[in-house]
Amino acid sequence: MKSLTTLAMAVGLAAATALADHDEPSNEAASGPVEAPAARAVCWLATSLERVFPQSPPSAADLRLLAARNSIIAYQACVRNNSERPLRVTCAADGADVFAPRVRFVGLTPVQHVTLDTPLDELDGGGKYVPGLVPDPLWPKTTAEVCPFESRSFWITLSVPKDAAPGEHSFRVCLTLNEAGEQRVELPVRLTVAPLVLQPRRGFPVTHWWWASSTWEQYKTEMFHERWWQITRAQMENLFAHGNDVAYVPMFAFAFPKAFERPGQMLIVEEGPPGVYRFDWSRVKRFTDMCREIGFRQFEWSHLFMQWSVDQPPLVYKLEQGKHVPLWPIGEPLLSPRYSAFLQQLLPQWKKFLDEERLLPHCYFHLADEPQNLENYRAAREFLRREAPWMRVMDAVQDVAVARQGLTDVPVALLNVSQSYAAAGIPHWVYYCCVPTGRHLNRFMDTPLPKIRMAGWTFYRLQAQGFLHWGYNYWSKLNDDQEQPIDPFTDAAAGASPGIPAGDPFVVYPGPDGRPLDSIRWEVFAESLQDYALLQSAGIRPDDALLAPIKSYEEFPKSQAWLDEARRAILLSAPPAGNGDAPEQPPSHPHRAVAE
Repeated sequence: MKSLTTLAMAVGLAAATALADHDEPSNEAASGPVEAPAARAVCWLATSLERVFPQSPPSAADLRLLAARNSIIAYQACVRNNSERPLRVTCAADGADVFAPRVRFVGLTPVQHVTLDTPLDELDGGGKYVPGLVPDPLWPKTTAEVCPFESRSFWITLSVPKDAAPGEHSFRVCLTLNEAGEQRVELPVRLTVAPLVLQPRRGFPVTHWWWASSTWEQYKTEMFHERWWQITRAQMENLFAHGNDVAYVPMFAFAFPKAFERPGQMLIVEEGPPGVYRFDWSRVKRFTDMCREIGFRQFEWSHLFMQWSVDQPPLVYKLEQGKHVPLWPIGEPLLSPRYSAFLQQLLPQWKKFLDEERLLPHCYFHLADEPQNLENYRAAREFLRREAPWMRVMDAVQDVAVARQGLTDVPVALLNVSQSYAAAGIPHWVYYCCVPTGRHLNRFMDTPLPKIRMAGWTFYRLQAQGFLHWGYNYWSKLNDDQEQPIDPFTDAAAGASPGIPAGDPFVVYPGPDGRPLDSIRWEVFAESLQDYALLQSAGIRPDDALLAPIKSYEEFPKSQAWLDEARRAILLSAPPAGNGDAPEQPPSHPHRAVAE
């Protein structure tokens, strides 16, 4: 076995010596590229904010790791294979056991088109790599094949305990290369642990809609089968681990104007005599109980009227001779006698269930998604006010008039109209969904990772009250046949590219063992929510001069350098427990419980 340890350490020590001349504390792990001559390979380290494309050249930049206690930090170990033969590579983090290192191999997903209406300088790599293969899924394996003339990477996640000793910690990344003999490359890592102990995020709810039907169509399970419940639990655990604290409850199938053979409807509805309904809440209770076991304390319920037009109810199904049969046809009038009678029977039973389960103070309710007909929306809202005055409505609304007239209690504004809400003095959540593109904040597969990481910073600075996104695991075709599954490993736009930007429909992939595979985008977004918690823990106010460069969801810093400097300024000056001076964001729901 040929060892390159000495060479790698020499490179690391030389860079560390150079960095020691700076006034800042030495918190950098120096690790320039290291050649493995026999294997004709180059190895180096990179941050979590750089996609390593197959065409990416080795990077000479020094890796700088700095983290709060009770936080997560990630970086990458990279290999460039310059030979004509595949190279088998094994990655391990040695000497880092206190940080429970997790190593995953970064997979590739083909992206056919760049995001529309976006300039080159807002695309990852300036348009050099996309269309093409994009690093995204994180495979739970420590050994992988790197093919000829490719660059690939391993994603290494460290969990910094809250009782970790502040100061510098040293360990190594070990890459074993197998081709024409075995070579071992060791890259030194130095992580500075700041005294600050990160506190849980407060006052900023986050939710992502997950899709029950996508799971059973993708995994070929029966509806609500035990295997489905196991997979769904893993997804909810994944959501919670990535900073989501609101659980979406699909009581009814989403309000698409189409009938489904296997609708994602959790509530069991039976019809005795025509127009007389019985509701079985057992599946709903099992789900909410499961979510509370995981740690969720807030719940979001499915829409009661059709999206956009708000001109009809969603389809609600009963089981009849083994088939799911809609209680009314597509096109049923908005508040027809039949649907009004259904709601008048459902709403009291729903409140009774929520009261018994002690859920009501912690719930958000939807009327219709992205309503475009204000009069229809007003009629539906007035009906709910009469029949269910206990219901606090939250909807994605692009027309500020909906909120100005008090038709929704918790408006969720598209990023590019958020400023009109702020100008009107209306507290609101924010969301993006396919748009806005261009220079606005978003999370597509060709969005530069530092731009995605700025999400938590912009939410905090601009005082958004919460965040919502529609696509956690939408692994189905976005066309007339909603029950056709896609292969998310080859289709990142749900069959609708280029109209739907790659990466918008989902942030996780279906893992072979039933557990979701994280994406790079999902990991970086979670890091951004952790940054939100960092700002709170350190007592940074939204109007602090540090955040002044953040002007809007379109104009904000988009470089890793700005992020590094901002985090360093906070972490190297904040007291261990934070100073607690940063105000908690005002609650966006009058009965919202603080998520701890």
